[in-house]
Amino acid sequence: MKKYLLFGLGMLLANVALAANYCGEIRGRHFGPFDYRLRASFDINIVESALFTPEIEAGLRGNTSYLGDDLHYTLQAIPNHIRALATMAKVGLRDKTVKVAHAKYPVECYFDRAIRFTPDDGAVRAAYGNYLSALGRTADALNAFAMAVQLQPDDPTINYNAGLMYLKAKDYDKALAHAKKAYEKDFPLPGLKNKLIALGKWETAQAPQAPEAPPK
Repeated sequence: MKKYLLFGLGMLLANVALAANYCGEIRGRHFGPFDYRLRASFDINIVESALFTPEIEAGLRGNTSYLGDDLHYTLQAIPNHIRALATMAKVGLRDKTVKVAHAKYPVECYFDRAIRFTPDDGAVRAAYGNYLSALGRTADALNAFAMAVQLQPDDPTINYNAGLMYLKAKDYDKALAHAKKAYEKDFPLPGLKNKLIALGKWETAQAPQAPEAPPK
C-alpha cells in the first residue's frame, strides 16, 4: 500500500499546481519563511532553540510539542533547513511511514516545499536524492542528484553523495568522476574511494620511472 502512496505522491509532485494544493503554500506562521543558506541574516536561534533541539535532530522527541509537529514548524519557518529535512526523512524511514506522526504533510511534501521555495538549492536536491534512494526509487534518486550537481557542480559533499548514488546504480564511470571531484575539493571521508578501490575502479597515479641507463 505504501508503495502505491509513494508512487501517487511522486506523480502529484510532478505537477507544481497540484503540489502547492496538496503540500501547502510556502509561508511562515509567525516567523519566516527564510532561506537556510542566508541564516546569518536572520536570528535562526528563534526557531532552533525551541523547535530544532539536539533531541529533535536526533529524532528522539519533540520539545514544544510532538516530534513531527516541531519538525513541521521548523520547516514552515525555514523550508530548506537541510538538517531538519534530513531528520524528517530519517524519522519517516525509521518508522516505515510516508508521513511522520503529527507532521502536517508527508515527508516528500517537505522536499517539494523546499524545492519550490529555493529551486536553486542543490543541497536540498541531494538530500531528496538520499531519501529517494533509501526508498528504493533509484531512477528518481539519480534524477535528483543530477539536478543537485547541475546546480552546484563544485560542491564536494554533493559530488561525494552523487558518487555513492552512481556506485549503487553500478554506473562506475560517473561514480569515479564525482569521487575525483569531491576529493579534489578535499572531501574528508574515504568511504567512496575505498569502495571504488575494492571494485578495481579507482585510477591510481603511477609514479614516473627513471629512464634506464644506456648500455655501456
